Amino acid sequence: MKKLSRRSALVTGGAVLAAVAAGTVGAVTANASAPAAAPAAASAAKGGTTGATLSTTHLTLASATKAAQAALDAAKKENQKVSVAVVDRDGNTILTLRGDGAGPQAYEAAEKKAFTAVSWNAPTSELVKRLDKAPTLKDIPGTLFLGGGAPVAAKGAPVAGIGVAGAPSGDLDEKFVDSLRLR
Repeated sequence: MKKLSRRSALVTGGAVLAAVAAGTVGAVTANASAPAAAPAAASAAKGGTTGATLSTTHLTLASATKAAQAALDAAKKENQKVSVAVVDRDGNTILTLRGDGAGPQAYEAAEKKAFTAVSWNAPTSELVKRLDKAPTLKDIPGTLFLGGGAPVAAKGAPVAGIGVAGAPSGDLDEKFVDSLRLR
């Protein structure tokens, strides 16, 4: 049997690891989207083991659009020029609507408020109060601790975050978020 050089062994080992990792990701993806994932998640919730499956709930694009438009409409009624962002459970932007006349900072601020709200599953106005005890929270990239962000929950778990920015105060931004009723 021929002995491999150290370099050949490392290259071969790396290729094998990459192939195994790719196969595992594919298996997890296939399992996660399989119809049997829901019973597996129920078993896990009861303390059973399930392997590599997970069931999640997501906000639809239609619901996100409806919520964002409702926030823009509420702001417009009060002569406020805002932007609204909706992010999914992982903080990825589903959509952002920039209202007519909204400032250039509002677009990004709305996304950050939505991300912050879903990340901590709490309204950003409540999170502002936590800064007294943990001031370095505000240093986490992509977050913004100002009123105007709120999580959206389904079945007791966060599924999205909504952020409004551009009004003269976080209290007004939050008012427009609070006017939403997602179900």
